[in-house]
Amino acid sequence: MKKLLEILGFIALLQGVASLVHEFTDWKVGVVQRLGFLDGFEIYAGISLLVLGIALLAAAENPKSG
Repeated sequence: MKKLLEILGFIALLQGVASLVHEFTDWKVGVVQRLGFLDGFEIYAGISLLVLGIALLAAAENPKSG
């Protein structure tokens, strides 16, 4: 379970950073800008993915998580 949380947390963190990099530099990376229903909310989605990634990585460090 710990490995799964670490992998999912890393992916969420990476996609959040990629989304914010895309918004501020117009460098075409990440998945968020390819999702049509997030048009206009890319920055919020990127920040949410960053927070989710940090939370998942913190949960993976919890000794009770497995």
